[in-house]
Amino acid sequence: MDRFVIKGKNKLKGEVTISGAKNAAVAIIPAAILSDDVCRIENIPNISDVSLIARILNEMNVSVKMVNKTTLEINSRNMIEKPATYDLIRHMRASYYLLGALLGKFSRAVVSLPGGCDFGVRPIDQHLKGFEGLGASYKLEGGMIHVEAECLKGSNIYLDVVSVGATINIMLAAVKAIGVTIIENAAKEPHVVDLANFLNSMGADIRGAGTDVIKIYGVERLKGTTYSIIPDQIEAGTYMAAAVATGGDVLIKNIIPKHLEAIKAKLEEIGAEIEEFDEAVRVRRCGHLKRSNIKTMPHPGFPTDMQPQISILLSLAEGTSIINESVWDNRFRYIDELKRMGAKISVDGKVAVIEGINEMVGASVRATDLRAGAALIIAGLVAKGNTYIEDIDHIERGYENILEKLTALGADIKKEHVQKDAPPLLVQAL
Repeated sequence: MDRFVIKGKNKLKGEVTISGAKNAAVAIIPAAILSDDVCRIENIPNISDVSLIARILNEMNVSVKMVNKTTLEINSRNMIEKPATYDLIRHMRASYYLLGALLGKFSRAVVSLPGGCDFGVRPIDQHLKGFEGLGASYKLEGGMIHVEAECLKGSNIYLDVVSVGATINIMLAAVKAIGVTIIENAAKEPHVVDLANFLNSMGADIRGAGTDVIKIYGVERLKGTTYSIIPDQIEAGTYMAAAVATGGDVLIKNIIPKHLEAIKAKLEEIGAEIEEFDEAVRVRRCGHLKRSNIKTMPHPGFPTDMQPQISILLSLAEGTSIINESVWDNRFRYIDELKRMGAKISVDGKVAVIEGINEMVGASVRATDLRAGAALIIAGLVAKGNTYIEDIDHIERGYENILEKLTALGADIKKEHVQKDAPPLLVQAL
């Protein structure tokens, strides 16, 4: 078992370059199989979720080659139909994008129920509602979702709730359907727009991505393309939060400032000083951290994927802060880990009340999911003493070279291997 060991109280200073967006990559890679030719995807993050989706496609006889450390070449000319089984699917939530991609390519798909981070029920009813609207039928059998259509036809689909996953899956299935598909109450996240741009670069006709109404005019075939995915807004936001938490001074490069507006606004409210450039932001702390109330919302609101990281800042802020999690049912599981480090947080359903403290104290903790793991790293960076973080595979699913990037900024962090059956450490403040 690997774990991170962090010695706290070092300010982060220097420059960090943001990698390609995880949430865009895990949608665009499956989308590439809809092409009849070779697709080259640039700015790919080197994370385990990308490796997993590549392995799943390899099992379907899709050629996925690393051209260089940030570029994938995908050739699905010899692709075969094969169920996407639980062995690999269980490790990642975005595996359900294979449903839309396979349905769009073969008019049928068999995919295991998704895995990934465990912070609440993951209903895919809106995905299936969309597939039904396109003329497909479905059934759940032995933990596998079977979706099939004689002929996919465009239709009007209204999503009962704003769902990124459903919006993306319907786009994938509808892009080669006969006629026009209209998705109402669609998600507007940057990676939804990025997927639409990727598909359009292959010859698709998708209009309105980034608004709540997306129109998809079906085409007969999609050609190959070369495409560079957007930078990761959540990785950028995580380093922004870490810079503020440690009282550091960090230039964060390779970003799209517009994608960070909601994050930037809250960080400035809490006590950050942020200077914006064309493709970078410089983040510093300005005085003491101040309390704030936050409600997570679909884009362009404050992203749920930044909720755990912002909780560290609020834990060190003066006064009482409130976080209202409106997207996921059970995303506060990491709070118990923060309490081990001295945080004063009470949770009632989807609401967390945070009382500010003077400092956090190092402890042995575990990452309960990807973004919770990022929050624990930030907590370890500011804590007194040593912090030991287990279950770091969650973190490595979505953050490229996080150890190297933090070390270059002055963090005292390392990875070490320990025996799985070793008793847990009880670490006190130094």
